[in-house]
Amino acid sequence: MIAKLLDDVQEPVVLHEDLKTTFTGVVHPVSTPDAPVHQYLGIKYASIPARFRQSRLYTHYPPQTDCSHHGPICPQPQYKSIEEELFNLTEDCIPNQALKQSEFDCLNLSITCPASATPDSQFPVMLWIHGGGNRGSGANWVCDAGPLVQKSIQCGKPVVIVSINFRLGLLGFAASPALREDNKAAGDEGVGNYGLWDQRRAMEWIYRFIQPFGGNPNNVTVFGESTGAGDILCHLHSAANEVAPLFQRAIIQSAIVDMEVPNVHQAGWQLGKLMCALRVQSIEELRQVDAERLVMFGSHARATDDGFFFRKSWTGSLVPVDDAAPSVHHSEGLLGDNLVVELNGHSHHLKVPHTVRSKPRSRSRSRHPQSSHQPVLIGDCGAESLLWSLPASLWTSAGAVKRIRAICQSLNKSNVLLRLYDIGVYTPADELPERILDLINDARFAWPTQKVADSLRSERGGHGVWRYVFDQEGPSRGVPHHAVDLMYLFDNVPLPALPCASAYDDELRSDGGYYSDSDDEECIAVRSRPSSEGEDGCACTYECDADWAMPVVDDWTYSRVRNAIQERWLAFAYGEAPWREDRVFVFGPEGETGERSMSIFNARRRTQVWKEALEPLGVSVVQKLGVELCNGPPADGRSTMF
Repeated sequence: MIAKLLDDVQEPVVLHEDLKTTFTGVVHPVSTPDAPVHQYLGIKYASIPARFRQSRLYTHYPPQTDCSHHGPICPQPQYKSIEEELFNLTEDCIPNQALKQSEFDCLNLSITCPASATPDSQFPVMLWIHGGGNRGSGANWVCDAGPLVQKSIQCGKPVVIVSINFRLGLLGFAASPALREDNKAAGDEGVGNYGLWDQRRAMEWIYRFIQPFGGNPNNVTVFGESTGAGDILCHLHSAANEVAPLFQRAIIQSAIVDMEVPNVHQAGWQLGKLMCALRVQSIEELRQVDAERLVMFGSHARATDDGFFFRKSWTGSLVPVDDAAPSVHHSEGLLGDNLVVELNGHSHHLKVPHTVRSKPRSRSRSRHPQSSHQPVLIGDCGAESLLWSLPASLWTSAGAVKRIRAICQSLNKSNVLLRLYDIGVYTPADELPERILDLINDARFAWPTQKVADSLRSERGGHGVWRYVFDQEGPSRGVPHHAVDLMYLFDNVPLPALPCASAYDDELRSDGGYYSDSDDEECIAVRSRPSSEGEDGCACTYECDADWAMPVVDDWTYSRVRNAIQERWLAFAYGEAPWREDRVFVFGPEGETGERSMSIFNARRRTQVWKEALEPLGVSVVQKLGVELCNGPPADGRSTMF
């Protein structure tokens, strides 16, 4: 039975026969009589036998399992909160979650589901993989799934959403040849990628145990943002996914990922430097370092090509090996003519993957899906690089030109790049940061996203990939910054007092035009936006002041974009095509939503610049260029600024 209210305590419960326990959850605060939502928090899904060891699926629970509180999260550095950093919120607007940190008890998940769910409901499951690099958690209030599940009920497409915690930083991704041998002696295959294996364990838990919560184990959509989206790309290219895929489709939002994944020796070189800084000489000594100290190092530690996690045809790149060739596409007007590419070093003759289904999958759990070429929805935000505004502001014109030329190692190619991004030794100091940020944005997000989308589409025979661009402004910053789509998708971030649309605006919008969709089939069920006042009655404020030049996000604009992204994500989870594959879907600016031609995509992104400046350099050089510009100039080079 699922989510039955006990008469005496009024708490939702799930009687789980397979696990021989009763999970007791909570009624979500957004619940209404018409759309009640239940939540089960902090369920342990895997155990960690030792530091730098692969986790094990957890299946032994006490007869009564309390799921009323979030579980511990992975130890992480205590810097300025992600909410302050990304959304410009003041501290009084940020809930004090006071989440406990634990290295060995952090592998837990939370399940948010319609209160009406039963074991026979077979609702699609959406698995959220959070971003944040070596910070963040699946328990973060920004990505609480309550409002999205409630919207799914109102739209007639109810889903079960699972959010997970996993190991981060060095705890989740440390790798070296010595560590590989140490793990092999303990019976583990491969090295590093512990965080990725944790995510795989969560998928296994969902496949085996989600049905009593109302979910369909054969209809799972993974979705993630930033480094979480990068992790999903790794799963799409993994050996386990090729043999026994545990999800049916994927949504990749603003992925941050190493396009060229380092091998064990490269990762070991980095780990060796960190061990010197920690003054440890052996793996055993490294295992004894306090977690609180260890998490301060290895902020960029991610996936490693260990010869085991990735599929056999893997060559270390998420894009075609011939990365200097023009980008492949199957839509008109994008970067050039259609091309035939060789993937992973040899020609692939792929059968066309199964089409996106319009009906839920079978309830049977007897076998895994046959094809690992899952449909993918992928996109990026318009101003992702705002994250690196500070290091971008530290560059001098001469310093930036010198470093870019050194990385490109070609005077001709670097001159083309500098010209197209309008960067030169005489670029005014007040204009340089914006141009550096444009280059960072293309090098780390926009162009890699398109390269990955093209590669995935090619693997799928020209089908099964949907592209979007999120250019809607954030209410606090006035630009489509990194993670701004999470504000609209999860609908949890308190907003400033938004202006109401004027009578003129209402009349203009009712006529269609600029704001119109390509179709009118929209779900009109809209959850009323909660007041921007906190629970204590204190109005939330933002640290930036609006001015006449900042695009206005009013109630109509916010609701329109929120509805559009929620409805299309939910439709995709139901196996429906979210829009035409030969089109791009736009979210914003200024409330615009709808399908657009690829010529509009070319106008929204610097595709011609990519072709002329980035393609000739290749993926590895462009990745290095983006990372080094994000790091800012060397310390000794900054003194010339003052």
